[in-house]
Amino acid sequence: MSVNLGTAVLWLISAGGLFVAVIGGDSFKVFLPAMVVALLCITLSIPLMSQIYRKHYPDRSRGRLFASTAVVRKASALIVALVFGKVLENDLEDFRLILLIYAICCVLMAACVLAIRPVHLRRSNQVRLFGALEHLRNDRIFRSLLTSWMILGFGNLLCWSIFVEYVSNPAYGYELTEFTIAFITGSLPEIMFLLTVVIWGIVFDRVNFFLVRMMLNVFFMCGVLFYFFGEGMWALCVGISLHGIGRAGGNIAWSLWVTKFAKADQVAEYMSVHTFMCGVRGVIAPFVAFPVIALLGPQVIGGAGFILIMIATLMIWPHLRGKTPVEVNRS
Repeated sequence: MSVNLGTAVLWLISAGGLFVAVIGGDSFKVFLPAMVVALLCITLSIPLMSQIYRKHYPDRSRGRLFASTAVVRKASALIVALVFGKVLENDLEDFRLILLIYAICCVLMAACVLAIRPVHLRRSNQVRLFGALEHLRNDRIFRSLLTSWMILGFGNLLCWSIFVEYVSNPAYGYELTEFTIAFITGSLPEIMFLLTVVIWGIVFDRVNFFLVRMMLNVFFMCGVLFYFFGEGMWALCVGISLHGIGRAGGNIAWSLWVTKFAKADQVAEYMSVHTFMCGVRGVIAPFVAFPVIALLGPQVIGGAGFILIMIATLMIWPHLRGKTPVEVNRS
């Protein structure tokens, strides 16, 4: 079975789950499991899509090509979010229509993946459920980077979890309108994403990956400092803008970095480990952030996030200083 077919099957299952959620939307016992299945399959498709990127996007321009698609995806998401928001504003019961459109898009995605030239992997004599985790033991660079990424991600998610809470709760010193809050936390970072993602794609292709990762971390750290420790609207806008710029490059690095380190047939395995670890920190971070902000305040969260991102950056420095090779053309 090709990678394309496996990916298409996951998208079709997602479409089925969404369709069941449309039909059984009145029953929580039907709606919740259906949505879990749909979203789970969408997540499972991520490592397989990375394998397709590795095969069909040339090494010398993979970042730029991915960034070009990111512009289309982000612009489409912004337009659709605006339209769907108006739909739900008129009648919340129209969520079924939105889920139905989502299901149709999943079917179209499956068709697009099948239309791409098939990607085949070498057959393995032994397939184990958690076999991909062995790469953590066998690949020192991968293990080191993944550890750094876990620390970075946890620090970032701590701050990200309370971006809205920080500016919407009058107890923290800001009394902003709903429109202003939405612009600062939603529109502004997305605008910066659109303006800089292609630049980051070119940088990803041409600059040593370890340096790229450290540059992104600097944007995140500066964003956190301005957002949580600056005073006034200008500091909020500068901080969230820097974070949006970092997020643009981070989206490319997150999706494609394994293509620089994994063998051609192992990209999906490496990406599955990376995605799993991201899920772990993504579940934990919000449950830590909100009790801490209630007890100690947002600056403590911002400071903790800054320190964690700094530690993650320092962990990468030896690889850059030691000229650790980035083996882009492993076969």
